[in-house]
Amino acid sequence: MKFRHGGDLWGIAKSAGMKREDIIDFSANVNPLGAPKWLRSVISSNLSRITDYPDPFCAPLIEKIAAKHNISSDEILIGNGSTELLYLLPRAVKADRALVAVPAYVDYEQAAESAKLPVETIVMSSASDFALNIATLSSRLRGGELVFIGSPNNPTGSICEASAIRSLADSCPGSTFIIDEAFADFVDRFDSLINNRPKNVVVLRSLTKIFAIPGLRLGYVIADKEIISTMKNLQPPWSVNTLAQAVGERAIGDADYIKETRVYVDDKRNELYKALVSVADLHVYQGAANYLLVRIKTDKTDAVRLAGNLLKKGIAIRACDNYDGLDNSYLRVAVRTGEENEMLLKAIKAELGIAIPPGKKSKTKAIMFQGTSSNAGKSVLTAAMCRILLQDGYSVAPFKAQNMSLNSYVTKGGGEMGRAQVVQAKACRLEPDVRMNPLLLKPSSDTGSQVILNGKPVTNMSVKEYYRYKDQAVEKVRDAYDSLAAEHDIIVLEGAGSPAEINLKQYDLVNMNMARYAEAPVILVGNIDLGGVFAAFVGTMELLEEWERKLVAGFIINRFRGDASLLGDALDYTYSHTNKRVLGVLPFIRDLGLPEEDSVEFKSGNLDHAHKSGDAIEIAVIDLPHISNFTDFDSLRLEPDVHIRTIRHQSELDSPDAIILPGSKNVINDLRYLKDNGLAEKIFTLYKEGNTEIIGICGGFQMLGDTIRDPQHIESKVDEITGMGILPISTTLAPEKTLARFSAQHVDSELDVHGYEIHHGETDIKRAAPLLRRSDGKFTGACQNNARVWGTYMHGIFDSNRFRRWFIDRLLVKNGLPPVGKVMVKYEIDSALDRLANVVRESLPIDEIYEMLGIK
Repeated sequence: MKFRHGGDLWGIAKSAGMKREDIIDFSANVNPLGAPKWLRSVISSNLSRITDYPDPFCAPLIEKIAAKHNISSDEILIGNGSTELLYLLPRAVKADRALVAVPAYVDYEQAAESAKLPVETIVMSSASDFALNIATLSSRLRGGELVFIGSPNNPTGSICEASAIRSLADSCPGSTFIIDEAFADFVDRFDSLINNRPKNVVVLRSLTKIFAIPGLRLGYVIADKEIISTMKNLQPPWSVNTLAQAVGERAIGDADYIKETRVYVDDKRNELYKALVSVADLHVYQGAANYLLVRIKTDKTDAVRLAGNLLKKGIAIRACDNYDGLDNSYLRVAVRTGEENEMLLKAIKAELGIAIPPGKKSKTKAIMFQGTSSNAGKSVLTAAMCRILLQDGYSVAPFKAQNMSLNSYVTKGGGEMGRAQVVQAKACRLEPDVRMNPLLLKPSSDTGSQVILNGKPVTNMSVKEYYRYKDQAVEKVRDAYDSLAAEHDIIVLEGAGSPAEINLKQYDLVNMNMARYAEAPVILVGNIDLGGVFAAFVGTMELLEEWERKLVAGFIINRFRGDASLLGDALDYTYSHTNKRVLGVLPFIRDLGLPEEDSVEFKSGNLDHAHKSGDAIEIAVIDLPHISNFTDFDSLRLEPDVHIRTIRHQSELDSPDAIILPGSKNVINDLRYLKDNGLAEKIFTLYKEGNTEIIGICGGFQMLGDTIRDPQHIESKVDEITGMGILPISTTLAPEKTLARFSAQHVDSELDVHGYEIHHGETDIKRAAPLLRRSDGKFTGACQNNARVWGTYMHGIFDSNRFRRWFIDRLLVKNGLPPVGKVMVKYEIDSALDRLANVVRESLPIDEIYEMLGIK
């Protein structure tokens, strides 16, 4: 296995029967942070320019470089990588011979020989850590030489003192010194020869390494203008392409990225150095750049054999046996991420026969569904994958780090969590656990939310307050994940919104950052029913950073209506543009029978039924701006003799059989909303007419009363607001939050009901008739007019099958229709989950997904 350039790895991987992308490359010394975030946008915005010739003079880029280094533009030449310029120099500078301080980049000698210059070497000794002895170099100079010096040196990482070179160059005007500073940007406070450059000094710079763009090829040389002029005449026309020039113009001014890189590389290089030094069979040289030179001190193996064996494990290192001054005991490794560096260390130790003490337990196997938008279907797919894994015998649990939803649930332990994760827990046949959704945000206004951590309310926060709080929250979220993952074979994670929301990415803890922490491959889900799904896939990938794109394993198209075979061209285009496959196409599933995660579908009107034929009652559900727990009436939608309508304005409200005022996260503001748009008055009129049953649940229950007091301003800045005056009750809001699951008996029907309550404050019901008798004998809820007006704090009251049918039958009788007298629909999501799992199995390559999980 012979290396000359980093690009040789393509051929080596092919000969080993491996894919280049499957190899962790410690042989190429590029920035471990990857390309800057702006790279793809610069390339995309300049694609239209490639239909024209590039600027042959690279004028804008040269002007930026000149300004950066405070030099004249005629002292600069841009090249197709600094290597192109390196090969031009021996042809452009009159010289009798080349003198190379070795070990050094092998192309110094190749470049000189290509110009038919004899090459002599000065060997830097390992005893001096390969430091260049200026006195020895000076003694070899007689004029007419090209002197090649790397600083930082490749492969040793040593730096040659710039002041010594300046002095030597001044004292030897007949020699030309070519100083290769390709890795200089990795070194903090580096003294570049560009500054106070003697006339006979030429400086090479590379943008390829620091900006991780070896595929673009971009470098520049700074030299006396006569040398630059000669090199221009030798350089092929249009050597630097349009995209490389555009990227260079942006890169030259990006001091922040270079600074970030230096801090990162210093930290990871020091970590790697200490780890390698701890291996007795290795001697490590303390370099200053983004790589380390290592000597093997044992006869157990050599660098060539070690490199070959590591390549079989998907790790490429640089054996340095073809460097002058080194032998097959030397190797070079690039500094990469902490995780990758740890993998390298373990692999080297294994090859040296060194026992590796047990480390931390490997991560629980995990997979993650993220969406190109909200309402993409990731919650449903997470539930489906949970059920499929359960059916196949695995212990599985769901996890969503952060959920923004007003649709919440109370666990047996009295903790509050998102309803979507409750459904997913049921898919796993697990009791809902707040660890499955450790962070819940319940919006109370356009700019603020109540923050609930591990099931308990923290406080209300504005957006800015929450962003500051997130640093504290992230550790709690990860602790919850680790605790949950330790109890199961597999975790199925769900993201939130889109991972490409660039205005929010710096605060992300639920999408790609969580996937990275869980070491979970990511499947992106797009809802084709919303339109633009292929643009969403391609656009999302364009806006992701390089490390994020690597996590994406493929796409799923959700809610497709029609013949999937017609998507062929679009699937091919998506693959060619993103290098990621569409794994499958899921059909639109009608009447799935599972609760929605958030109110997007509810507010869109997509859940409204077409008017049912035959004898059906009509129930109007009032859409509130801050509606919560809108799934309270999902079970009613399934009934064949119930027609549900969503009402947003008083003009839409005729004379329904029943009106439901749902829960609200901001009762006072939502009540004001009802008054302002005329709905409150219309509901009161229908109450007076006596033909419409009126129901309030939680916040809706409070609105039906006489007054709502907020003395501590929990939800608003007002102390009190007048209610709708339909029920003789009054409510006082308080900071303490009631979170409880309970069972009760409906007083009028004597039927058992069950559910949970989530609310602030207490409601005085003494003047009203009681609605429910709890198992402890206490009454809760209120009603009047023969229970034709009633309210309760119990979420899920309609999920009780017998009570729901009794409620519907009573409305049928009021309309002069016969009651059914028996349960028509059993509201049980278990069978719906099995049906969902069957559809997903038929539509997706489950075996391939299992391979991603590492379980098949």
